Amino acid sequence: MSLLHVLILGVIEGLTEFIPVSSTAQLLVGQTALHIPPSEAMTAFLIIVQIGPLVALFVYFFDDLWAILRATLGTLGEATDFGSLPDDARMGWYILIASVPALGVGILLRHSVEALFRAPLVEAAIRMLMAALLMTLAEILGKRSRDLATMNRIDALVVGLFQVLAVFPGASRSGSTISGGMLRDFDRPAAARFAFLLTAPVMLAAAGYETYKLFGMPGLGHLLPTFAVGFVAAAIVGWLSIKWLLAYLNRHSLYVFAAYCVLASIGCLGAHFLR
Repeated sequence: MSLLHVLILGVIEGLTEFIPVSSTAQLLVGQTALHIPPSEAMTAFLIIVQIGPLVALFVYFFDDLWAILRATLGTLGEATDFGSLPDDARMGWYILIASVPALGVGILLRHSVEALFRAPLVEAAIRMLMAALLMTLAEILGKRSRDLATMNRIDALVVGLFQVLAVFPGASRSGSTISGGMLRDFDRPAAARFAFLLTAPVMLAAAGYETYKLFGMPGLGHLLPTFAVGFVAAAIVGWLSIKWLLAYLNRHSLYVFAAYCVLASIGCLGAHFLR
């Protein structure tokens, strides 16, 4: 991989990690377009570059996440009556509730999930079509009449169950969780905000596990300076993507992302069957 390849893939990862079009699928398309063959080095890069948007997420929501963490830790043992908790503490418990399904499925099925990626273009197409369907249903069925102040434990659990879909290769984490929130009648900005806050613990756990697997990889130290370019690009573009998407959803629907996922799915299927 050249420095230019690393930079391009870093931009793709940062741009698509939070925009609901499946970053995994877009990285796969980018890797194929750049004629980069699968290798241990490529696998290591994909793990490292995905940490960039996680850093962007923590930077963008640092004040919120820090306030939520402090408030939640301060209410340990008092979470039986969520209605009496401060807003930040209540949000912290809802994030924990919503994180359990995806973390549990990720731990129990991680080997089976990894095996699914034997026909990556087909899997990516299927997951993007699923994201398109969910976003379309969310727009049609969601009433968009609630904000996060009205969230309850059932809402958190339902959104968490939608996040389970993101465990599978090619699925869109943000598309799944935003759709889940909208199907619980949250407005688009509220659904997106909770989706991003919810992403933090799950992405942190996944990044920690994947990074641990890199230890001992031969030659990794020589690759890190090059990989750092992709990491930084992903972090910067990821921060900008969060800012842009939250502003965009104040006035616009998810239909454009659903349409993109359908077109990209058709492209992936065509590339798979015609090659």
